[in-house]
Amino acid sequence: MTAAPSATTDVHAATRAITRLSVGVAVVLIALKAFALGASGSVSVLASLADSTLDLVASLATFYAVRWAAAPPDQDHRYGRGKGEALAALVQAGLIFASSVFIGWEAINRMIRPAPVENGLWGVIVMVLSIGITGWLVWRQTAALKASGSLAVAGDRAHYVADLAANVVVLIGVASGAWLNAPGLDAAAGLIVVIWLFWGAFGLLKTAADHLLDRALPPSEQAAIATAVLADPRIQGVHQLRTRMSGTVVMVQMHVDLDPDLTLDQAHAILVEAEGRVLKVAPLADILIHPDPRGKAEAHAPASAPPAVADPPKAAGPWS
Repeated sequence: MTAAPSATTDVHAATRAITRLSVGVAVVLIALKAFALGASGSVSVLASLADSTLDLVASLATFYAVRWAAAPPDQDHRYGRGKGEALAALVQAGLIFASSVFIGWEAINRMIRPAPVENGLWGVIVMVLSIGITGWLVWRQTAALKASGSLAVAGDRAHYVADLAANVVVLIGVASGAWLNAPGLDAAAGLIVVIWLFWGAFGLLKTAADHLLDRALPPSEQAAIATAVLADPRIQGVHQLRTRMSGTVVMVQMHVDLDPDLTLDQAHAILVEAEGRVLKVAPLADILIHPDPRGKAEAHAPASAPPAVADPPKAAGPWS
């Protein structure tokens, strides 16, 4: 059983709308920061401009990824294309790392060869506007993320959350470089942006890798699924529960123990009801349940959980 069509449609509509908005905001921010850079020559504004330029590339990748991932399964993609969102997140993480290297190089050069920040007022005005626009976008992305759970949207939102904090740092750097006659602080602000970007990119990279490597859902969510299935006393056990994410869809597979004297129709009806309960816990789920006759199920060694292993004996010494 798969997720209800209406729920899936709503999720795809939310992701498409927020990715269009993200691309538009990125274009506006690039235009504003390019003007501020030309007016001030600030290295921290340059850092922010480079970040926004890569954000546009990442937002465009997200824009296309969510549409490609939303395509229904076909003969060549029987599980759909949900992992396209994780691939988009990997691209985003790579772009952030590249941006960090460029910004760090420029900041170090400015620390060695300080340059004054000119027309700092324009830089301050643009950064204040950028903070307001970015904050509004993050608010909209947060709502879309709650509605969709999209990894690609989560990655895009991570960019702009980092930008929000980075813009505050840049604002401080521009103001101090222009009005406190301390251009070194402007370069230092650029380095702070680099550290922030590296941290955000690492978290995004880990999340995308978890999706691509089929990491299981957290134990609490697996327990909620098992509890929903076992709510029917006719289901007397759950084993080989396996979960993974494919974009916004949760893939759920399991074996359940049923009375061996049930007819095929009776067993089928029990499993359909169980799938309905799982969908209440995980509305965007693709569910496959295999019935086993209680006490007569064959071993499933290749996919079963590894058996408990006793603690190995302690070695007598380094040369034993």
